[in-house]
Amino acid sequence: MFILVALQLTACTQFQEMAGDLLSSDVLTSQQIGLGLKEALDLGVSQGVDKLSATDGFLKSSYKILLPDEVQKVTNKLSGIPGFTTVEGKMVELLNRAAEDAAKSAKPIFVSAIKQMTFADATQILMGSNNAATNYLERTTSNELTNAFRPKVVASLDRVNATQYWNDVITKYNSIPFVTKVNPDLDDYVTQQALSGLFGMVEKKELGIRKNVSERKTDLLKKVFAKQDS
Repeated sequence: MFILVALQLTACTQFQEMAGDLLSSDVLTSQQIGLGLKEALDLGVSQGVDKLSATDGFLKSSYKILLPDEVQKVTNKLSGIPGFTTVEGKMVELLNRAAEDAAKSAKPIFVSAIKQMTFADATQILMGSNNAATNYLERTTSNELTNAFRPKVVASLDRVNATQYWNDVITKYNSIPFVTKVNPDLDDYVTQQALSGLFGMVEKKELGIRKNVSERKTDLLKKVFAKQDS
């Protein structure tokens, strides 16, 4: 047992020394670049999710989810009917509340996706556009994230009573004589809008790290992103 502990401590010490050597070296390796980009994305995801999942995180931000055109036709038609005069504002609030609630569960999904990034494209991403890392993450994970995130949105729509409210609204609308009956899929719409907002927040954080040295909080971030400054 003593020997095992000693070996573990020795291995840990050697790893720490190796990490220290990597950071102290003037040579920037593809491994460091990859780790730095992952750290930047982790930071962007963490802060982005925390902000958007707070109350009014979506509703009172530039990522506010508005009603799709087909739903606006419904709410406009009902706006003059007693009991439904505020339906548009209520629907906007509920959709954003659902997105805020669903966003709470997004962090582990994003973090898992970030871990899958290989070091192969690291240098190209680092020296690419100001949103190259976010674009890479979006391009390689959107389908998986959509499939994983959609059930969270559906559950959140139910939790904030958006589904029941929308069913009441659409039932009333479809009972109006001569209207073309509709029932837009709000689940997919809110999912796509919520993910768009989350990626937008990650992109904003990436831009901050690329352009603002003070946002590079660790030695690794400072060293990796210094390369793109040169």
